[in-house]
Amino acid sequence: MEQRISLVTLGVEDLARARAFYEALGWGGARQPDDEVCFFQAGGMVFGLWTALGGHGAPGIELAHNVRSPEEVAGTLAEAERAGATIVRPAGRAEWGGTTGAFADPDGYVWEVAHNPAWRLAGDGTIRI
Repeated sequence: MEQRISLVTLGVEDLARARAFYEALGWGGARQPDDEVCFFQAGGMVFGLWTALGGHGAPGIELAHNVRSPEEVAGTLAEAERAGATIVRPAGRAEWGGTTGAFADPDGYVWEVAHNPAWRLAGDGTIRI
């Protein structure tokens, strides 16, 4: 697993309110594909707001590690499991068109491992929406 974080997502109670707050801070270029999630480009990574984080509702936090191909999702999950992680969501197709799965580190922090065909992952690991 490459040493990087692609995405930090915060679970929020009210997506419109949360988006308005970050926009009031001067953040621009938000992309909101539906009523549940909103993304901001944040340097070489992405910052997300989600009303139903991990299916557990808000508040919460999830880190993400994006990979370059759908096949890498299962491989990265297996690597994490060998290192001591617990698989909380096996690799599978997502309703948004990509491949995703998730593991929890020994302290319970959840990492999504995902391949999103609509996002560009550069050679240095930076991601662009």
